[in-house]
Amino acid sequence: MEHDAALEARLFPRAPGLVAAHAPPDCGYLHQEMKRPGVTLMLLWEEYAHAHPGQAYGYSQFCLLYKTFRQSLQRSMRQIYPAGEKIFIDYSGDKVTIIDRATGAMRFAEIFVAVLGASAYAYAEATWTQQLPDWIAAHVRLFAHLMSVPALLIPDNLKSGIQHPCRYDPEANSTYADMARHYGTAILPARPAAPRDKAHVEAGVLLVQRWILARLRNQPFFSLEELNRAIRALLADLNNRPFKKLPGSRRSAFETIDRPAMIPLPATPYEFATWKVATVSIDYHVEVDGHYYSVPHPLVRQKIEARLTASTVEFFFKSKRVAVHARALARGKFTTLAEHMPEAHRRHREWTPGRLLRWAHSIGPKTQAIVQWQFDHRPHPEQGYRACLGLLNLGKRYGNVRLEAACQRALAIGSPVLKSVKSILEARLDQQPPPGTTPEGASAIPPVHHDNVRGAAYFQSTTQTSTRTEGESEPC
Repeated sequence: MEHDAALEARLFPRAPGLVAAHAPPDCGYLHQEMKRPGVTLMLLWEEYAHAHPGQAYGYSQFCLLYKTFRQSLQRSMRQIYPAGEKIFIDYSGDKVTIIDRATGAMRFAEIFVAVLGASAYAYAEATWTQQLPDWIAAHVRLFAHLMSVPALLIPDNLKSGIQHPCRYDPEANSTYADMARHYGTAILPARPAAPRDKAHVEAGVLLVQRWILARLRNQPFFSLEELNRAIRALLADLNNRPFKKLPGSRRSAFETIDRPAMIPLPATPYEFATWKVATVSIDYHVEVDGHYYSVPHPLVRQKIEARLTASTVEFFFKSKRVAVHARALARGKFTTLAEHMPEAHRRHREWTPGRLLRWAHSIGPKTQAIVQWQFDHRPHPEQGYRACLGLLNLGKRYGNVRLEAACQRALAIGSPVLKSVKSILEARLDQQPPPGTTPEGASAIPPVHHDNVRGAAYFQSTTQTSTRTEGESEPC
């Protein structure tokens, strides 16, 4: 054997500097690097060839070696996902029993699972249901845990998230879509009957079932929080576990590949919201749970969308927000903003009892007395607004001096109402002395001149005739 080797060396001498073997590429490293933005196999081959001069495979052989490596991986690991781009989301089919410590009654918790595409970093938590509030809340906690947001959410076609599944144009639930907008991400549901779209999350679900749920199968739980504490502990072990054929772990891959490319969290977490379509009534208000909220008055009879959270009510028309109010729970009551009102309504609303009384006081005490009377003799102050605003208009028409005089006469005759004040002004009675007052040097009752009225001379002659008759008799 040694003789044959020596003979071969003498017969086929190697060129000076030629190394006997090629340097094998680190395919695990290549697979992780291919997930980074802009990285190509050509770039990686150039770096590999530069690092191993004289030992590097040619580009074609290099690509073949990498392809063979990829085929040796699990199906879910073969696909290359750009860093920070996708997260796959679903519920595990397995449920966990939770026992009520007081009654012994059993309740079943659902297991929410999410797996990042590039790093395969896994997240899981228990929720009571798969319904919309739990579905949204699980996403909010997921993003808080990741401290960032991927560019695309890839849910399976769960009813809570996808309203109308479709291979080509699926429609997300309005609340789910609203949450995605808040975080600056988008929803791209897995295509029905497309196994490759679901491979990553199905592998993640299987991993959670085997690595977490199987280990918890004999452990009793008495609350949802207790179950989630146990899940978090095992989840940390899973993400820190080294890959078998790739360098590092899920956590290290997440920290170095996915997270730097993900979207930062918004300033505030998403607040759960529901949506409804409503028609604006003739009084430019929209009813929500028995309470009435105003919207801009030009939207009367239009259909608009209402977004409802625990603290706010927002209204949208053609995707543009047109009004926002604090959420009110009083049924049958109104929340109205002045800017939503027509000009005439707004002017009416601006007048309060205090403002009307201050205006009346600026004219005179009699006008103030009549305004005060309106408020004192109505079941509700707002019922006196119209009469007070009528007095205001009379002041603009006739002047404040005449209005004060007319109010004085109306009070004197015991009729402090708008109709009386208006009649006095129209008849110019405000320009005459009020009833019961006599100017100095004038009779209490002014003389009336008329053709049928006998004057003072008539009564004087009558008095003289009567005196003469009593003293003497007329001659026969």
